[in-house]
Amino acid sequence: MEGGQMSALMIPSRDGTRIATYAAGDPGNPALLLIHGWAQQSLCWAPLIGRLKDRFHIVAMDLRGHGASDKPEDPAAYTDTSLWGDDVATVIAAHDLGRVTLVGWSYGSRVIAAYLATHGDDAIAGVALAGGILAIGAAREDWMAGPASPALDRDLYTADLTRALPATARFVAACTAAPLDRLTYGQMVGANMLCPAHVRRALFAADVDMRPAYAAMSCPGLVIHGTADTVVAPATGKAAAEVMPKGRFLPYEGIGHAPFLEAPDRFAADLAAFTRTISKEPA
Repeated sequence: MEGGQMSALMIPSRDGTRIATYAAGDPGNPALLLIHGWAQQSLCWAPLIGRLKDRFHIVAMDLRGHGASDKPEDPAAYTDTSLWGDDVATVIAAHDLGRVTLVGWSYGSRVIAAYLATHGDDAIAGVALAGGILAIGAAREDWMAGPASPALDRDLYTADLTRALPATARFVAACTAAPLDRLTYGQMVGANMLCPAHVRRALFAADVDMRPAYAAMSCPGLVIHGTADTVVAPATGKAAAEVMPKGRFLPYEGIGHAPFLEAPDRFAADLAAFTRTISKEPA
């Protein structure tokens, strides 16, 4: 997976959890903060970073419990919405991102919604979602989840590697409509395995509806969703765009849950065009 040289920085959040971040590009360029999905890490963004680093200041963060970030044992470290919001705010401040565009994949939508709910959107230029979720726990409605949703495979949540590893491999395979190349697929599975069972379980332990946070947005939103997504139902993406006052829904025909991996050139172009458009709007 291409991405180029990036600088790494560990940033302590409000509760002391250290968040791993990776930066590329000129700080003078428009800023993007990339927020990955459930059980993943920043490595997943490498194709996008490779295509945009010459035009943007890009920071990717490993969510708490993922990748190189700290992995607290207490479930409250993952169910407390304010902590997720503070993680994002802390990363924005540490990297001096200014009016940043937040880009969230899948569970990254939960993290962005947490930031919006706790910090508002005055400091950001816009929000872009890729295969984003709209609710977790009891707040999630049946139509939101696809047949390959991680919530439906109990083996993803066990510490027994003989069950967890095959389940993880199945889940990563389900994230794209067309198979990934062997190297990328292996890296994605490996990244998932860095997220321990106690974290995986805690990530869905809260009952959170993200729609109120997105409905309160005053900044523009772009929702990209593959029509062949079997992890998060395409109707979820459409609903997310509809609830945003300035939302736009952009379906990718025949693409699965990870459009930035399956259609990286198109995704990079659409994200760049979105940021150009919102940069012309008054702050």
